[in-house]
Amino acid sequence: MIDDEVLAEFRASRALLEGHFRLTSGRHSAHYLQCALVLMDADRAGRLARALVQKLPRDLRGKVDKVVSLAMGGLILGHELGRALQKDALFLERPEGRFELRRGFELAEGERVLLAEDVITTGLSSREGIAAVQAAGAEVIAAVALVDRSGGAVELGVPLFPLVEINFPTFAPDELPAELAALPVTRPGSRKA
Repeated sequence: MIDDEVLAEFRASRALLEGHFRLTSGRHSAHYLQCALVLMDADRAGRLARALVQKLPRDLRGKVDKVVSLAMGGLILGHELGRALQKDALFLERPEGRFELRRGFELAEGERVLLAEDVITTGLSSREGIAAVQAAGAEVIAAVALVDRSGGAVELGVPLFPLVEINFPTFAPDELPAELAALPVTRPGSRKA
């Protein structure tokens, strides 16, 4: 899938939103990608996951033992990646503000993990997820995301394979352009930052 095809999937599902958004990272943007909308169609979610798997080098695909996604946004994507790779798909949750495995999920010492995220902006959540996987004794060998909002600038300490890189500008609360500041703010993410 090329970038235009990926963005067409977002537009077709009305998942590319415009307005004034406060992102999970705390930064503000005039654009928001509501991945829950693009992933609610099972066929589309499977198609995007298969396209993402094709972005992974073949030798890396063969090394993955499990797929671990970050709840809430990466959950559907992680499940579909697990299906495409024929691997178990687990997820990390933040019941008390820190990512952890729950629901009987376990990672064995030395297991190789593909970390799945819907959208990466600053990489903070992904780095926290990587730390949680490492604390469980496993190793994150790569991360994937539907969208890298950093335009390739984010550093996770492991290879990152996004389906598409987009560089929508983001702003700190004290750096808002006047036209953005004039709009009411929406916090559409699952986590209240």
